[in-house]
Formats: sequence, structure tokens, C-alpha cells
Amino acid sequence: MKRAFALVTVPAMAIALAACGDGKDSHGTTGHSTSASSPPASGGAQAGRHNGQDVMFAQMMIPHHRQAVEMADLAATRASSAEVKSLAAEIRKAQAPEIEQLSGWLKDWGAPVPSPGMTGMGGMHHGGTDGMMSEQDMKELKAAKGEAFDKAFLEMMIEHHEGAVAMARTEESAGMFPPAKRMAGSIVSSQTAEIARMRTLLKQ
Repeated sequence: MKRAFALVTVPAMAIALAACGDGKDSHGTTGHSTSASSPPASGGAQAGRHNGQDVMFAQMMIPHHRQAVEMADLAATRASSAEVKSLAAEIRKAQAPEIEQLSGWLKDWGAPVPSPGMTGMGGMHHGGTDGMMSEQDMKELKAAKGEAFDKAFLEMMIEHHEGAVAMARTEESAGMFPPAKRMAGSIVSSQTAEIARMRTLLKQ
């Protein structure tokens, strides 16, 4: 028995926690794969392994989505274009629930959930591959109205979406947790389509 136990546990030591299922709610998530001190979770019938990339994806996408929702909320009172208002409402409807889902995964994994106001894990900033707007960008967007707002919103949201698509593609290729990879695929398809839509609106 000791020999059998050693053969099973020693090779799996590096991924032991990642393989532990949680199964405690509808997220179907697992214990944190990178925390050796995390207690093993119970259950596991619906569990899937996750890795550091899955954690990073969730921790970066939460503030990214929060900013997109903030930008979308501004359109309700500042945009002059019905198309821009409609697009903003669709963005909010899609991304707000994903914030809750991503937060649930992190809680299940025992990983920190970014607090509101945080800019994410990894130094997100305007002009980087993440597509996050700077504080100054947001101030300018909040100050704009009418057609000026429409133009600024579309230009900023295109960059924002491009950052999200890049992060989602990384999750698709390097992530391990199936639900996160499925969300990443959905982000790639939906936001790529929205980028094309916004570019068309800018030309009008």
C-alpha cells in the first residue's frame, strides 16, 4: 500500500491541488493549482483542472470587463447615436454576468478577486496589449457628449475589445479550465464581430 501510494502521489505532487475538484456550486471549479497551502476541496463530479493561466485570465478579465461596463453605462446619457447606445447596452448585458462568473471561479480556487477600482494583474494601461483605458482617457470620455462621445467611445472600445480578444486567445491556447476556455472562445467571436461593427459605425 505504501509503495502504491508513493507511486500515485509523488509524480502528481506538482499538480495535486489543480486536480482536486471543488464541485461546491454551479461553477464546477477546482482548488487553486498554485497554492500549496490551499486545503483540498470536496466533491469533484463536475470538476476540471485549472492552471495559473486560468487564474490570470480571470483576474485580468474582471477589471477589463468592469471598465467596459463603465464605458457602456456612459453611453446611455451621453451618446447621440442610437446604434452606439444599442451596442453599449449589448456590451453591458454580455459582460456584467461574465464578471460574476469569473469572480465565482476565483473564489472557488481560493484566488484573490480584484476589487472594484483595481486596474488588474499585470499593469494594465492604455496603449498596451490589454486595451485598458487610462484615467485620463476615462475623464475625457465622461466629459464628451453627442457625436464627440460617439467617436471617442467607438475608438476606445475598439482598442478595449482588441485587448480582450488578445487575452482570450492566450487563454484558449494556454488555459486548462474548460469553462474558462469556452468563455474565452465566446469573447473572441463576439468581440471580434463587435469590433467590425464599431469600425463600420466610425465610417458613417
